[in-house]
Amino acid sequence: MEGEMSRHRLFDPEDLAPARGFSYGALPEEGRLLHLAGITGHHPDGSIDEALSEQFAAACRTVARVVAEAGGEPSDVVSMTIYTTDMGGYRESLGPIGTAYRSVFGRHYPPMALIGIEELMDPGALVELVCVAVVP
Repeated sequence: MEGEMSRHRLFDPEDLAPARGFSYGALPEEGRLLHLAGITGHHPDGSIDEALSEQFAAACRTVARVVAEAGGEPSDVVSMTIYTTDMGGYRESLGPIGTAYRSVFGRHYPPMALIGIEELMDPGALVELVCVAVVP
């Protein structure tokens, strides 16, 4: 079964465990490859919210902003790796995190990985997104 909401082809083979909130694979259409830096939830003034879900929301908005600057749309993200220093807090915040994600990306779910780590460069940062996009 292929994903929706993207010019790229997202794949979720029916004989695998259901992909919820991600796709198993992405076959990008032609375009330019955009590698995004690790994006945290910092605001333009350098401040960062305390709540993981709010940091995640801000990071998603920043990813979309960088993709737009390169001439793309949020649905041009073809992979996302999520790093968090608080895996328990991430699990407890799945509802607000899902809402924040969909407010930026809609129902576009590229291949994703969630990785628990010990720390990020900014001790106040709880989540960091590393993405690849293919923009027209």
